Amino acid sequence: MAIATRLKIGDVAKQTGVAVGALRYYESLGLLSSERGDNGYRYYSPEAVHQVQFIKKAQALGFSLGDVGDVLNVHQRGDVPCEFVQSLLQAKIQQLEAQIQQMMAFKADLEDYRDRWAESHPRPQPGDICPLIETVPLGAAESSLSVGLEPVS
Repeated sequence: MAIATRLKIGDVAKQTGVAVGALRYYESLGLLSSERGDNGYRYYSPEAVHQVQFIKKAQALGFSLGDVGDVLNVHQRGDVPCEFVQSLLQAKIQQLEAQIQQMMAFKADLEDYRDRWAESHPRPQPGDICPLIETVPLGAAESSLSVGLEPVS
């Protein structure tokens, strides 16, 4: 890498809006590469800015850093990874559809509890914290209700 085209990690961070720590993390995952100068500083090629922007765009589409690494590996082999990206997107769409169904079931469960509690006004029993929540069967709280609390990945 010629001296005139080398970028320090701070330069890449400024140009991409990505924190220095994140850039180091990307490098530890093999998503980004640098060379060490005699002074111990990391130096990046100008292409690193484009690569970091690509990583951020892929993350905006919901790709994990592992997915991004897989896409970059296909690219580095000399292949255009668009077909691979399409398959990743299709899998992500199917995952989201399943999560939407789970969330709709979760919403229906919550509405059912809300409506039942509005009609029945459960009375506190000795030791109860909240009689409304105490009426929820433990199996329901661990399965269908907790499904709705999982983040979309």
